[in-house]
Amino acid sequence: MAALFLAVAFGFIMPGYADRLGALISIIIAFLMYSMFSQIPFTSLKKAFGNRKFIKALLMTNFIIVPIVVWLLSQFLPDNPALLIGFYLVLLTPCIDYVIVFTSLGKGDENLVLTSTPLLFVAQMVLLPLYLWLFMGKDASGIVEVTPFLEAFFGLIVLPLVVALLFQLAAKRGNFGKKVVEGSAWMPVPFMALTLFIVVASQVIKLPDYGNQVIKVIPLYIVFMAVMPVIARYIAVWFHLGTGPSRALIFSSTTRNSLVVLPLALSLPEIGNVVAAVIITQTIIELISELVYIRVVPAKLLKDEKT
Repeated sequence: MAALFLAVAFGFIMPGYADRLGALISIIIAFLMYSMFSQIPFTSLKKAFGNRKFIKALLMTNFIIVPIVVWLLSQFLPDNPALLIGFYLVLLTPCIDYVIVFTSLGKGDENLVLTSTPLLFVAQMVLLPLYLWLFMGKDASGIVEVTPFLEAFFGLIVLPLVVALLFQLAAKRGNFGKKVVEGSAWMPVPFMALTLFIVVASQVIKLPDYGNQVIKVIPLYIVFMAVMPVIARYIAVWFHLGTGPSRALIFSSTTRNSLVVLPLALSLPEIGNVVAAVIITQTIIELISELVYIRVVPAKLLKDEKT
């Protein structure tokens, strides 16, 4: 939150310098992803994918229930392609980075979320063009070009994952790899803060220019953040998930992939800035909501099971 407030101040006080930070977004996200992947214990990887109930619930919630909720909410928006594309891009893509941190803070099973991130990313990359075609018509699916997604997949997922795995293997053979892996343990939170700072600082100055459009999505974002935890809780009960996995499902269903889809939004010709403004607005609302979630989810929505 400190990084968020500093980013807003920096963006408005020094907009020229802040705008230049936009070129660093993809690089910082790649480092953030490495820091997340470097903490994956191989034993829990097998355990996570062995939890078939959680995987089924995760896929159902993020790729069936969430799209239905998003489509229903979008009916309250005007027929504005830039507004709708930004709305769909950010809400139809489940988060694969800082959701892990918030799941941990909310006393959920962060290992399940962490080891599910490659599956979530591949699924959303495949399904997003389909959703855009269903919700906006076949012309919209052409906006999501293959090249930017392939660049995102290999640059933000494959490369950090390979590097993390190589260091994990090196850690088993010598002290150098072990020290690198141990040193990487401190990276997720500060790199998440740095990522948020760069993203928000480089884009926040543009929000007032599109205020008339951005204000239309704010109530819908709030409704989404309010209803999805409740829906996810009932899905968790339906699948008979434990307390930790149930909380993980709630955080995954509500936390969206704004930092990864932002480079795609900025690459869109003519409407890129509007789409980015819509996405950044969601990020700000989401982060505020997460501060509520980490208290409410374990204390009220899903209490620890009594023994």
